[in-house]
Parts: sequence; C-alpha cells; structure tokens
Amino acid sequence: MDVLNRLAKAGVVPVVVLDDAKDAVPTAKAMVAGGIDVMEITFRTAAAADSIKAVAENCPDMLVGAGTILNLEQCKLAVSMGAKFIVSPGFDAEVVGWCIDNGIAVTPGCVTPTEITAAVNMGLKVIKFFPANVYGGLNAMKNLSAPFVGIKFMPTGGVNAGNVREYMDAPFIHAVGGSWVCPKAEIAAGNFEKITALCAEARQAAFG
Repeated sequence: MDVLNRLAKAGVVPVVVLDDAKDAVPTAKAMVAGGIDVMEITFRTAAAADSIKAVAENCPDMLVGAGTILNLEQCKLAVSMGAKFIVSPGFDAEVVGWCIDNGIAVTPGCVTPTEITAAVNMGLKVIKFFPANVYGGLNAMKNLSAPFVGIKFMPTGGVNAGNVREYMDAPFIHAVGGSWVCPKAEIAAGNFEKITALCAEARQAAFG
C-alpha cells in the first residue's frame, strides 16, 4: 500500500509536537495501540529530526512523516532520518519538486486557486488545507473541488472529535490532520494510555 493510501486508510493523521525525542517511540506505540498507524512529527521543535529517526528505526508498524517543513534543507534532513512523507503549511515548488524527483509523498498547504493550480501542475492529487477553520472549512473545500476535479484535501486546523465525521463523509476529503489525539501536555506527562484512548475514539468518530 502506498503512502497516500495509508494516510487515507488511517483517516486521522496525528500532528505530533515532541519536545524530547525520548517520547517519540512511546507516543508512536500508543497510537498504533489505538488503531492509528501514521503520524506527522512537526519540525516546530529541535527534537523533530531525532524523533523521526527513533520512530523509523523502532516502530515498524508506524508510518512516520515530517510536518511544518518550510524549506528544502529541512525536507532533506527529515527524509534522511526516515520520514516517508512530507507535509508543509504552504506551497514551496523547490520542496515539492525534490520530493517528486525522489519518490517521497508530499502534501503542501494550498488554500487559494492559484496555489492549488501550482500543485496540480506539478502532478499532485492530495494537498493540505491549513488552517481549515480560518479559510472556510468544508464549504471552501467543496467549492474549490468543483474546478479542481480529482483533487483531495487533508484539512488541519479546527478538526476535532466532534466534527471529524462530517469532514470524513465529504467526497473531496482524503484524510484529516489534527493534534487533538496526541496533546502535547499528555505526551510530556507520559500519559500514553490517554493517547491510545484518544486515537481509538478518533477512529470510531471518523469511521463509525
């Protein structure tokens, strides 16, 4: 199964912020126990690269990717550490081009028709929509999906256990991203059973 299919099958792609790489493997294992086998470790912290490496080397059941990738240098570092997919908040043609050339799945953030056109013209079929709650949510994506036939969105921002089913039921949604299934405070406190429970709850909410 290819990477984008794994993301769609998971339904919920947890956005994981790790301040300490030692928490990466327990977090990944807690998610797998809750039925979610993909995770996007964000490059917002200094521990991101080492966290990706730890999961890639120690959790064969987890598909790990890198989020908040802002430039090619970060992208290459993430992939060298074992990231299997790249997520960025905006569209960067250099990052997208490198990923395509190297067979790495990439979902750049695109919210305007101009950005989506750029992504489509580079051959992409799945894009991130962020922050979804700011840029019109489901209504915006529905309207954008009309001219961009076949494009699927991965919205992040404002998606939660209460509305995830509404998102997943829309035909133009590939998967959703969110940090509600792995709160930073629960990771820091070592409450990995809570993360397992939140992942199981999210899966149930997304797919019934």
